[in-house]
Amino acid sequence: MSKVTGQTEYVMNMEMPGMLHVKLLRSTIPHGLIKHIDVSAAEQIPGVIRVVTGEDLKSMDINPYYGPAFRDQPVLAIDKVRYVGDPVAAVIAEDSKIAEDAVNYIDVEYKELEPVFDVLEAAQPGAPVIHEVIRPAGSFADLKNLLPKENSNICIHYKLRHGDMKKGFEQADHIFEDTFTTPAAVHLPMEQHVAIAYAEPDGRMNIWTANQSPSFVRSEVAHVLKMPESRLRVRVPYLGGGFGTKLYVKIEALVAVLALIVKKPVKLALTMDEVFITLTKHGTVFKMKTGITNDGRIIARHCEVYWDGGAYADIGPRITQKSGFTAAGPYDIPNVHIDSYNVYTNKAPAGAFRGFGVPQLVWAYESQMDIIAEKMGWDPLNFRRKQVLTEGKIHATGQKIVSVGLDKIIEELNTSIGWEEFFKQKQSNGIVKHGSKIRAKGVAIGLKAVLTPSISGAIVTLFADGSASVYCSTVDMGQGSDTIMGQIAAEVLGLPREKVHVVHPDTDVTPYDTITAASRSTFYMGNAIYKAAEEVKNKIFESAAEFFDVKPEHLALQDEKVIVVEKPELSMTLGEVVKEIFHMPAGSIIGQNVYESHYQSPDPETGQSEDIAIFWFPGGTAVEIEVDTETGKIDVLQLISVGDVGKAINPFNVHQQLYGASIMQLGQALFEECIFDYGQMINANMADYKVPTFKDLPAKTETIIVEVPHPEGPFGAKGVGETASFAVQPAIANALYQATGVRVKDMPLTPERVLQALKQTTNRSESTIRDFKEKAKG
Repeated sequence: MSKVTGQTEYVMNMEMPGMLHVKLLRSTIPHGLIKHIDVSAAEQIPGVIRVVTGEDLKSMDINPYYGPAFRDQPVLAIDKVRYVGDPVAAVIAEDSKIAEDAVNYIDVEYKELEPVFDVLEAAQPGAPVIHEVIRPAGSFADLKNLLPKENSNICIHYKLRHGDMKKGFEQADHIFEDTFTTPAAVHLPMEQHVAIAYAEPDGRMNIWTANQSPSFVRSEVAHVLKMPESRLRVRVPYLGGGFGTKLYVKIEALVAVLALIVKKPVKLALTMDEVFITLTKHGTVFKMKTGITNDGRIIARHCEVYWDGGAYADIGPRITQKSGFTAAGPYDIPNVHIDSYNVYTNKAPAGAFRGFGVPQLVWAYESQMDIIAEKMGWDPLNFRRKQVLTEGKIHATGQKIVSVGLDKIIEELNTSIGWEEFFKQKQSNGIVKHGSKIRAKGVAIGLKAVLTPSISGAIVTLFADGSASVYCSTVDMGQGSDTIMGQIAAEVLGLPREKVHVVHPDTDVTPYDTITAASRSTFYMGNAIYKAAEEVKNKIFESAAEFFDVKPEHLALQDEKVIVVEKPELSMTLGEVVKEIFHMPAGSIIGQNVYESHYQSPDPETGQSEDIAIFWFPGGTAVEIEVDTETGKIDVLQLISVGDVGKAINPFNVHQQLYGASIMQLGQALFEECIFDYGQMINANMADYKVPTFKDLPAKTETIIVEVPHPEGPFGAKGVGETASFAVQPAIANALYQATGVRVKDMPLTPERVLQALKQTTNRSESTIRDFKEKAKG
């Protein structure tokens, strides 16, 4: 209700007495040394308090570099800039308009260096080196073995070796080789990046931020400031969307440093145009080689993936590993060889984006699945059925698969889109055309591993009146986590949901949580809350059992009461239990838990691990499209998203998540891409970068929940936030091929790209006919 009425608290709307505002001067060149910065004219403007540059940071007793994988990103550019948009100077003023105007009066002299923009060129020996020194952060257990490659733009090379690749290809009857690409894209949450920092008189730092990882912000900014974590407090109210762009430190270290300098509250709110160049989705080049047998088995697959990380690594190394090891697809393949490279370029940094790199991979391997099936004359859905991973099979990483309903997802796709009927009709009568427009269907599936290892802590407090509060650092950014977390506690304690309050992240109050991302919150934080609530319930039962003179196992929580199961007329309200415990109508019962996943670090040379992910979650997409062969425009008529969520704790919420993820990927499939000219993003605004509108939505959408309960999940639940993001792009591309015989291997499927491919196919066909006629004459 507070969102609908405009009363919800967002950092963007927060004000503090005496608060100053910040605007940034950004680099206008992609790669170069900073020779001199003249801030004198800007500092003379009335209302300007201070202009801060990298030179000022050098004189401070701080660690000026930050980052979750490598500490390679400076608070402000120090000595060097690495992309068009790199923050060079910060103007602190009494008013944001004054600060914005003053930015134009700063003069910077650069010595330009040779840039490198193409990810394959950047990976080559001899390419201009973007980072001479890379500092491993050591922040997370799974990143400690990911060591940078010195004097190279390849900051991480992840390897997976499973089976005997050479032998596998020797045994193959057919070998397919393809290269697929995806461009950079942007998250575009409705709320921009914004943060406020305030240093108390004793130096204790307060930060309010629109960020998905308050616990990490506290630890990393404490490192930057050389301050104990206990002297830094981070608070996060609601977020107006995140999708990965608000993960880890983005602007928080900068506002904290500026607040120390001016000793007043400081606010930095990025413009939407600045959001474009703060973080992007990784562009990729994926080279894939697959060997198959005549009986339809994939026997070997070699994957070479290049992730365009832009100027700073951010969390790219984790994507390179965690998503990299899924590059062979959700299939039982005996011989797999994966090389996954995270590469620096002189473009805007890339990082986490809904799907965490998996959609880029699914685009490639699911497109090739249809290429193989078409060439061999097989039904592409049956081809998938033949080798899909099912319960108990071994993934390429060496882990046994548990609770992965891929086979069920395939059957739901088949039934919901009417695949068998469509494919039979196509095989017998061909595709029906209506003038220049052709309709066809396509399918695709994908698999993602949850972030492992990670930690979530929770506290559940039952008050004297029988209501409860949940203290957790999960950030509600529109995904409905407040609802789910409160619902889990309410279910355990036998309370109505409205009597459970979820406290928003405050690092002085709410326990540590790794991040709110990677579809991990329901599983990790849900487990922590479930177990904390169980502790409260056990304390209630211990007291009530003594009162009723029964064993605790003979009690149950029901309708806000403790009842004796065999004699339900014997009961106590929760308030009466609290009174019984404390001998007064006051007090609280507290339960707490820190949930940590088990994990086995993969072998650095083979990538093998028997416990690399605590759970896996699959998704699938089926579409019906109409393509206009005169314009190349694709309209998606029907979009069906299927996800295995383990157990839908809140089915309505799950359907919303499946729908939202699929529509977000619809834009990525059809028209979204960042366009660069000599390193500068030339469509970095809402006028030129298009996202789906109501006119782009399919006439019919359907979301289908598959439930294969996970033995360790709360009530059997897994994640759902990314599940429907995996397979939208290849499903549409596969439908395009079914309709026209055109195979596009570069995203997105814009009308121009489709039309060009149609013309090339027509030209090749006409050339083939001419050659045939010439040979016939001869």
